[in-house]
Amino acid sequence: MSFRPKYLAHVNVQVRDVERSHRWYADLLGLHTYDYRPGAAAFMSANKDESHEIALMQVGPDAPLQAAGQVGLNHMAWRVETLGDLKEFYQRLKDRGVPISRVVDHGISLGIYFRDPDGNGIEVYYELPRAQWPREERVFAADMVSRGLFPGPWDAEISPRAATAA
Repeated sequence: MSFRPKYLAHVNVQVRDVERSHRWYADLLGLHTYDYRPGAAAFMSANKDESHEIALMQVGPDAPLQAAGQVGLNHMAWRVETLGDLKEFYQRLKDRGVPISRVVDHGISLGIYFRDPDGNGIEVYYELPRAQWPREERVFAADMVSRGLFPGPWDAEISPRAATAA
């Protein structure tokens, strides 16, 4: 097969109230809005060279929320440039009272997991530069996780389930 996608360009997320979600994603994640349609949709991006990385689509106040263990998207992940950026974001979550579901040391990355106002899963993470990966394959194998390369204010919150939480 010669066809292969270039990269994942965006995620389309259904939300109950686009105004609330638009404010939340702009405030907490600092996303730029390229188009906003009150009562309908918001198109937002962290990378201003992209038209959107997330589309928030309003489905109404009575739409059912996700159920634990249901088939579907588990979470979206937003990557930060430095471990310092992740520390700053961790403090932002704490300052805004956003509950953290878990913090996971994946070995080559550290992820902070939480949920948006509609329960959609989000990870914000820092990943080592590729040149610092200890090997090329099986980078999330059990012997690779929880190596302690990412000390920070989250130390007491790191999940023991690191090998299965990706």
